[in-house]
Amino acid sequence: MILITTPTGAIGSQVLRSLLDEAPARGEALRVVVRDPAKLPEEVRGRVDVVTGSHGDAAVLDRALDGVEAVFWVVPPDPAAASLDEAYSGFTRPAAKAFATHGVRRVVGVSSVGRGTPVAGRAGLVTASLAMDDLIAGSGVAYRALACATFTDNLLRQAGPIRERGVFSDTVPADRPEATVATADIAAAAVRLLLDREWSGTGEVPVLGPEELTADERARILSEVLGRAVRYEPVSLEDYAAGFAARGVPEAFATGMVDMMRARNEGLDAAVSRTDANVFVGGTTFREWCEGVLRGVVSGA
Repeated sequence: MILITTPTGAIGSQVLRSLLDEAPARGEALRVVVRDPAKLPEEVRGRVDVVTGSHGDAAVLDRALDGVEAVFWVVPPDPAAASLDEAYSGFTRPAAKAFATHGVRRVVGVSSVGRGTPVAGRAGLVTASLAMDDLIAGSGVAYRALACATFTDNLLRQAGPIRERGVFSDTVPADRPEATVATADIAAAAVRLLLDREWSGTGEVPVLGPEELTADERARILSEVLGRAVRYEPVSLEDYAAGFAARGVPEAFATGMVDMMRARNEGLDAAVSRTDANVFVGGTTFREWCEGVLRGVVSGA
């Protein structure tokens, strides 16, 4: 039995779809834990065991983990949490206890690159995510943290400005190459580990995309794929922070996002290269992602 958390989320839904195709042939049954089962596609509901509730709730976990051998673990974003520690480790603490109680053997979690860098301790959401990894690893379960680069799919949040003004923004310099990774590739890495019963111990698997591009290079590719001029506008960290304040985002989450972006500009991603033996390199290029995902969103298709 494999348990999938956040089965309607950006990564969890893709993990679920892949496992629905691959798990039966491997003798694996599937269970999901979800707050609202109605959000699961109807054709999925009949093929998985569904537990209703939050996977941060100890009582829900007691039902969800019964008979489970492997878990796909994602902490859902909670901007309203009192602190980042509460949002990540606080949410995960009941599960860390329950994994041992129920004899779960393997857990695969979504985390971030950055461990071992000088900025890892002051990287906001990333720092909190790494602490969550340590909490799970200390529970006694075999654990692999998917240490992901920046999600390519984050650009979907700017579909409106791209459509309306031909502009996307970030806090990185326009000419600095940066690794990103598509959520489809993160899901593929998770599925590979969830179906592999041979690994043990704890550690991380860095998950990178197949290329590093500057923001200006991304703008050129976007222009070609969309058939219209798209340009990159860098924003300062001060303006980035002001945007959160203007939208009324709670201080703990807003500060965590700003700290993460600052750390990103100071070398958060520098600890990993594609030549490292344990790196999972996804196959989705930025152009392929724009053609297969972003173009339809921007066009409204």
